Amino acid sequence: MSRADQIFIENCKDILAGEVDRSAAVRPKWEDGTPAYTIKKFGIVNRYDLSREFPILTIRRTYLKSAVDELLWIWQKKSSNVNDFNGKIWNAWADESGSIGKAYGYQLGKKYDFAEGRFDQVDYALHLLSSSTNSRRIICSMFNHADLKDMNLQPCAYSMTFIVDGNKLNAILNQRSQDMLVANNWNVCQYAVLVHMFAQVSGLEPGELVHVIADAHIYDRHIPIVRKIIENKRYGAPKMTMDKTVSDFYKFTPDSVKLANYEYNSFDYELEVSI
Repeated sequence: MSRADQIFIENCKDILAGEVDRSAAVRPKWEDGTPAYTIKKFGIVNRYDLSREFPILTIRRTYLKSAVDELLWIWQKKSSNVNDFNGKIWNAWADESGSIGKAYGYQLGKKYDFAEGRFDQVDYALHLLSSSTNSRRIICSMFNHADLKDMNLQPCAYSMTFIVDGNKLNAILNQRSQDMLVANNWNVCQYAVLVHMFAQVSGLEPGELVHVIADAHIYDRHIPIVRKIIENKRYGAPKMTMDKTVSDFYKFTPDSVKLANYEYNSFDYELEVSI
């Protein structure tokens, strides 16, 4: 069993030990207009040692190439327009021009004046990783209160803090809200890849990814699906490799990341998504 499987199963069992909260009005709704209530857990903290294993689930498939494509749309293209993204998962949040507002990539692409010059958040983080590895201020944040009113969806995974320890790059991913079934391992894999990418172009090795989730939840109609998934057969973690010829973060593509010997269970459930 992969470590990612073990963590996900433990998280889900912990959440499922609670009860669905229907005591207050909720924003998300199912496509038929029914309120999408959740069963949830406050304050989950997961640790993944990226030097030992790539944290992808085997009890269900995670589509890594698509996940990396979205990651690069936000962190590399710094775009908030769905026309720059190959997937369709953001279409429901886009306006007629394809924009999701001043969210995600828009925030990472905004330039600021630092003592060393004018940078956006991504370039400044990369600058510090190559020039000031002892810094405890290498932070990228997408939760900009001044722009929240102009975001079609406020960021769920909203910040990364990078810490170098010896020759290893560690990071903390902060997330205010997490749909465990739809997005949990998707986000874990994305930010594990980001740590690998940042480490490679900075002459470092990947270390730990710590994932902090404020509100980890399972939607009411997803509970039977989650119960089935966590009982699926478990496999060992696959080997993830990256194109070692890439030394510039902006030269990575989804094809730069490969999985070898990825065994997984098929996902054959009818899945409703809340909006």
